[in-house]
Amino acid sequence: MDGHQVRLGRLADAALAVVVGALVVVTAAFDDGTTAADYALAALASAALAFYRTAPRAVLAVATATGTAYVLHAHPGPVAALPVLSAVHTAARAGHRGLGAVAALLFLAGYLTTGPTTREIVERTALLVGWFLCAVATGMADRNWQAYLRQTEQRALEAERTREEAALRRAGEERLRIARDLHDSLTHSISIVKLQAGVAVHLARKRGDEVPPALLAIQEASGEAMRELRATLEVLRTDEPTGTPGQLVERARAAGLAVELTVTGDGRPLPECVDRAAYRIVQEALTNAARHAGPAKVTVRLDHGPDTLAIRVDDDGAGDPAHPPRPGTGLTGMRERVTALGGTLYAAPRASGGFSVRAELPLTASGDGESPLREAGPPLRSGERRPVTDGGVSR
Repeated sequence: MDGHQVRLGRLADAALAVVVGALVVVTAAFDDGTTAADYALAALASAALAFYRTAPRAVLAVATATGTAYVLHAHPGPVAALPVLSAVHTAARAGHRGLGAVAALLFLAGYLTTGPTTREIVERTALLVGWFLCAVATGMADRNWQAYLRQTEQRALEAERTREEAALRRAGEERLRIARDLHDSLTHSISIVKLQAGVAVHLARKRGDEVPPALLAIQEASGEAMRELRATLEVLRTDEPTGTPGQLVERARAAGLAVELTVTGDGRPLPECVDRAAYRIVQEALTNAARHAGPAKVTVRLDHGPDTLAIRVDDDGAGDPAHPPRPGTGLTGMRERVTALGGTLYAAPRASGGFSVRAELPLTASGDGESPLREAGPPLRSGERRPVTDGGVSR
């Protein structure tokens, strides 16, 4: 229970004490011979109800003692039993129905001596007996109802947890099925393409002919496709990144893309979900740059802040602010990852030309182990850049 609910509960308890006290005191004001001591006893019995949630047995004892003393001294009407009735109800609701019944009997025994005639004593006592029986019964019913609600809530939470586990299990099974299908359908075909291209290159060189550039490009592209496919299949099987952003940058450079990487901040271990999202964002941004930017220079910046990880990937390629691209599967998936972590994402053409991807991921979880946000090769100091060699874009 949070602080707001606690405050509301205390206000409700105080309101109950005020309402019961007002009824008893106003009724006592119309009785002849009511003294200051009577008012004090009635007020004390009612005021004790403000603490029935925290100390139901103590409230029952105080209300019963002061309420019985009041009726023995002032001989009031049945309304004087309200504080004790309320205390008996709350005691039964808290599971102390035996103590509630004893308190009711004590109060009724005291009330038996207050009537001027035998008939009036019997009528009033019978009325109060019914009231006290109702108080005990409703208290027990309320307790049972609260227990039922708690059990229902627990069953709902358990069912939700079971559904989540089943969904995760089905997702894992689906990833494995997709991985098997991709392996069976694509790996064989790409292997054949690479093999045939390699044979053609070998025969051309054996004959002393000039190897066509297109044939070499096919051989290189098929080999790269095989590596990427294996990495993708591994991701589908494990749902984990198969490298680091630094390794992604090295792969892009090897493919001919001019990439510059900068890492700032303390570079401490990060939550696993943030690591995974950062890897995917850098991967998708570099893939888009290689496909659409043309002969461009790309800069990747990772800024480790105290509470956030900022990622920025810019290129100076063919992006035009006047013709923004329509979001495809890659950008949509990137945005979904960032949104799931409560972060922000900006992906659009730059005013000076090219394209920019900027993401900010909150560090809301504690990470264990090494962060995958580390660079291939020796670690980078804050603000240090790795040397970059320019090269043409291999499409």
